Amino acid sequence: MITVPLVAGSLAAAPAAALAAPASPAAAAGRAAPYPDPVGGAQLAGRGTVVDQAPGTPALPKIKTASYIVADGDTGDVLAAKDPHGRYLPASTLKTLTALTLVPRLDPDRLVRPSQKACDVEGTKVGLTPKMQYKVSDLFHALMMMSANDAAVTLSEADGGMRKTLADMNAEARRINARDTLAGSPNGLDKDLGLSVKTQHTSAYDLALILREGLKNAEYREYVQAIDYKFPAPPSKKERKKGKKVGGYPIHTHNKLLPGERYAYPGMLGGKNGYTIAAGQTYVAAARRGGHTIIIALMKADIPPSPYAVKLLDWGFAARGKVKPVGVLVPPGDAPEAKKDGGGGLLPDAPLASDDSTRMWLLVGGGAVGAVLAIAVLFAVLRRRRRYGSPARPAAASGPSAGPAAGPSLDETGQ
Repeated sequence: MITVPLVAGSLAAAPAAALAAPASPAAAAGRAAPYPDPVGGAQLAGRGTVVDQAPGTPALPKIKTASYIVADGDTGDVLAAKDPHGRYLPASTLKTLTALTLVPRLDPDRLVRPSQKACDVEGTKVGLTPKMQYKVSDLFHALMMMSANDAAVTLSEADGGMRKTLADMNAEARRINARDTLAGSPNGLDKDLGLSVKTQHTSAYDLALILREGLKNAEYREYVQAIDYKFPAPPSKKERKKGKKVGGYPIHTHNKLLPGERYAYPGMLGGKNGYTIAAGQTYVAAARRGGHTIIIALMKADIPPSPYAVKLLDWGFAARGKVKPVGVLVPPGDAPEAKKDGGGGLLPDAPLASDDSTRMWLLVGGGAVGAVLAIAVLFAVLRRRRRYGSPARPAAASGPSAGPAAGPSLDETGQ
């Protein structure tokens, strides 16, 4: 009689807690409160710089960022970090999660026609038009090379819509244990969409997890390593006269550490930069030299991130195998944190997911089942008393009202 209403109540409380947590003073400042046993190890809980400096290794570079991480991409060892689990606005580095989520789901040769809404999105765009259909692979090139926000929205439409894509992205973040991450958009825009660090955030630690997982996929690597690409477009008048049905124009990478770019870094595997006024400069990248991989991520830098990224990568290669790790990039799947809080199956609410119909019916159904069971038990007790001649006392009438009260109402869940 009591169990089912309590279960329903706990299901209602979990999303509410997920929404309430970022509203703490720490989150309002763009960072999560430190916790005793974070993903990756206890030393990663702090907000300051953490490193076990070894003799013979260079000192950590002095860079002006709110947060960063340097990790061995092969072993997962975290070599150094600063506020690695601090939650910050991601800007376009969030597109690494968009690609990680959607590359395996969408056929690269599928043709997609963007909506006018997708074409009109704010910020950097590749120049989509509803007059054309584009290959999914074209859209991913635009997404990861030049950070095209219109491509991000169009890919979301191809995945079934914005609501579904955000749910898929947050599910993927949970799968790989990127527990500091909440996606409120597929492109990383924030103020333009009315988003703040309370409704969209990630961490340097999570960005390293996301890129490390993405680089396992050959298509993902192709998109983040591309430097030049001919993007399709309606044919010009001159091209139509020549009988061409499709025109195009070149697009170029924004990643300045790829070959031929200003900060070209030997062994660069790929990465993603981002910037909004609110988020500042963000960046995540990986490079491989001498059979070893280093992954770095930084958030809220004061200048375009390429010079800082080079310094962190250089330090990582010099320190790898010498410094004692201060944590680890955990693999996907069940983590101790998920078992402790029991929240492995519940996603944090995204801005567009607060009225999810499945959760609504689950909550209402849980309360209804609890009420039915309570009434059934009361009926059985009263019948038994009549059978044995025991008069029912007036106080027993309070029983049924306790059942529904234990179950959640729509007002209590905020849905």
